[in-house]
Amino acid sequence: MPTSLPLRLIQLIAGLFLYGFGISLMVRAAIGVAPWDVLSQGIAAHTPLSFGLATNVIGAVVLLLWWPLRQKPGLGTVLNVLLIGPAAQFGLWLLPAVESLSLRLPLFAGGLLLIAVATGLYIGARLGPGPRDGLMTGLHARTGWPIWQVRSLIEGSALLVGWLLGGNVGPGTLAFALLIGPLCGMTLGWFGIGRPPRAAPAVIPPPA
Repeated sequence: MPTSLPLRLIQLIAGLFLYGFGISLMVRAAIGVAPWDVLSQGIAAHTPLSFGLATNVIGAVVLLLWWPLRQKPGLGTVLNVLLIGPAAQFGLWLLPAVESLSLRLPLFAGGLLLIAVATGLYIGARLGPGPRDGLMTGLHARTGWPIWQVRSLIEGSALLVGWLLGGNVGPGTLAFALLIGPLCGMTLGWFGIGRPPRAAPAVIPPPA
């Protein structure tokens, strides 16, 4: 994992761009997207906002919710709000709509894997959590509720509102919910996140 700030910044930006591009792959697959992306789709369907700009606006609103929770954003938090939406919109501009299910399934799988790798990259840079992660940890700290309950409440609310607004909920949404945790656990390990510290080698004393 890079230790110098310039390399960490490059890793962060690369991770955020790939994350947004992974979102665009799953959107084009059209078999269901992640809960927050369902909300972005729903908002884009009822406003002049593009999908990418809706993603930016949601991130900014979530970041404002940090204020009463006394969470402190980092550089990575701000760049998360600014970069993922444009990266997703760029991917949607670049990628055509796909009709064949035989192509949509691997497209979704590629997007899911890319998001997992991107998560390892941007979290591994250690320059601040994403706005949604900070909201989750902030609510956990203020309420004492278990992390899984807080995350389920937040993402379930985003999913419900997005679905009511016409966002794409489908088998891909369920697949994302079931698989993203284990996949991110693996990719975070590539960057040393979540691994137990390596034990120092035993020193064998010289013979007397």
